[in-house]
Amino acid sequence: MATFEYQVGGVTMKVPTGCMFTHIIRGEGKTITYQNAGVDCGFVGALNAGFCNWRIDFTYADTDNKIYRTSRGKTHTECKINPMRDNAPQKLPRYGKACAYIHVNGVRRAGQCHHITK
Repeated sequence: MATFEYQVGGVTMKVPTGCMFTHIIRGEGKTITYQNAGVDCGFVGALNAGFCNWRIDFTYADTDNKIYRTSRGKTHTECKINPMRDNAPQKLPRYGKACAYIHVNGVRRAGQCHHITK
């Protein structure tokens, strides 16, 4: 993730370069048995207040890139240095891709996708 700033209650929050958004997915074929996404800032992040007003969404799209399912995460108003979310196992109706996105203060900031193929 690149450095970005955002406002919370009139206070400017800064997220430093060096934070990584990760998306882990396990399964076989169109069956997802485990899925997790989150932010890892390492030592640099420990010096920061973290992410405020964040949520993580999971989306599923077909091979034509048409999203057919979204699992929208809860918006967390507390500030957290390492936001993370698991998603329930999924049985996908078609091949395509599974993606995770983090939104901070209502703005999509990063995402990662995995292609689901035969």
